[in-house]
Amino acid sequence: MKKLFFMAVLLLGVIFTSNAQDIARNAIGVRLGDNDGFGAEISYQHELSEANRLELDLGFRNNNDADAFKLTGIYQWVWNIDQGFNWYAGFGAGIGSWSKGDRYSGTGDDGLFLNADGNIGIEYNFDIPLMISLDFRPEFGLIGDYGKDTDLDIALSLRYQF
Repeated sequence: MKKLFFMAVLLLGVIFTSNAQDIARNAIGVRLGDNDGFGAEISYQHELSEANRLELDLGFRNNNDADAFKLTGIYQWVWNIDQGFNWYAGFGAGIGSWSKGDRYSGTGDDGLFLNADGNIGIEYNFDIPLMISLDFRPEFGLIGDYGKDTDLDIALSLRYQF
C-alpha cells in the first residue's frame, strides 16, 4: 500500500512540475467521445501561429438509432494556463454520412449531414511528446436528419506531438 501511495504521489509530482511547449507544431492521435453513442476519431492538429491551430477529426459514431462517419474541422485559439496546461476554444463544421435501420429491406434510411460545431477544452502537454485533453463540443445540425438537433459531445484525447 505504501509503494502504491508513493508511486501515485511521484506520478502527480512529475505531471505538475513538467515543463512543455505551449502548442505542438503537429499532433496526431485518437479522440474518444460520446454524443448519444460511442465515437472514436483519428485526430490531427496543426499549428497555424503561436496561439492558433487547426484540428481535423475523422471518425465513426454509433448509437441506438444510427451509425455515422464524420469529418470535422475546428479552428482553435489556445491560451496557456501554467507550464504545460492550456485551455482552448474554437469553432468549425462537420460533414458526414449516416444510416439507420436496414435500408436493403426498405425499413432504413441514410443521408448526408452538415453540422456547425463549437469547441472548448483543456489540455496538458507532457515533457515527452504526449498530450492529453478533455473537451466539450456542441454540434448544431444544419442539413440532414442525423444531426438536426443539438448534440453535446464530450471527449478525451491522446495525441503524439511532433
